Amino acid sequence: MTDAGSVRVAAPAKVNFFLRILAKEESGYHQIETLYSAVDFCDEIVLHRTERGVSIEVVGPSVGPSVGPDEENLAYRAAHALLDAAGVTTGVHVCLTKNIPVGAGLGGGSSDAGATLRALNTLLEEPFSASALLQIAGRLGADVPFFASGAGGALAWGRGERLLPIPGAPVLPVLLALPSLRISTAEAYEHLSVPERIKPASLALETLGRPETLAALAVNDFEASVFDRHPELGKLREALHEAGALTARLSGSGAALFGLFDDREAAGRARASLSGSWADVRFVVTETMTSQPEPILSLANS
Repeated sequence: MTDAGSVRVAAPAKVNFFLRILAKEESGYHQIETLYSAVDFCDEIVLHRTERGVSIEVVGPSVGPSVGPDEENLAYRAAHALLDAAGVTTGVHVCLTKNIPVGAGLGGGSSDAGATLRALNTLLEEPFSASALLQIAGRLGADVPFFASGAGGALAWGRGERLLPIPGAPVLPVLLALPSLRISTAEAYEHLSVPERIKPASLALETLGRPETLAALAVNDFEASVFDRHPELGKLREALHEAGALTARLSGSGAALFGLFDDREAAGRARASLSGSWADVRFVVTETMTSQPEPILSLANS
């Protein structure tokens, strides 16, 4: 191994331009069909090599009781899983700065896990191929393979582990709406009614970068049950539409929503307009990413 001391990586949030629940397995897991897009609203992870074991420090504006104990943190679990799979005795300390809110449907924990897998693989001089990393990621959670892939956008099926990256994913302006409300994924699935469908949606890969195509395809099967229990979120989605969004949807199982806009200036105007009437909601202008950030390696003696 080289004398690598640390590695830094940004872990982006995601939105689901569409999210369909296809079926519930006897195991209790759900089969999904979704279009992921990473957005430039990120946690930050720094890994430092240690002699043995895994330790983690979590700081930042989104830290709170909902983050949970170290052993349940997905970045912590990802580091453990990769070190175990690599069969090495070296350890790692994870410093995680949380900016992405927990329980928002933006994939923050899963992104932390996927970014940790990619960064730790870099720190260990890449003992695992990209496909091997996805195998490890799939054991950690449904969204983790997307973040471990490093893709900016991807179609996903199954439990989220079957991925088709979107080549040349475009940069599109997005306005995130972040309520103080938190919804756990388990809670969202508990109240979900799987809709009946005659046939799957027809998708043309070459058109998925077009805003008009994304607006036409936009759907989220969690919205009916989530909006029934939290009607203020349904009103917030309508407010995003009225502020000029081409489409507005719940992201994942919520509680965050997003609006897709023609340009960044339009998204900025919407943020200014909505902030006055939705004082308990944080609005963030951002954009989709062509790819997720690469880990940056620092040498111990540099």
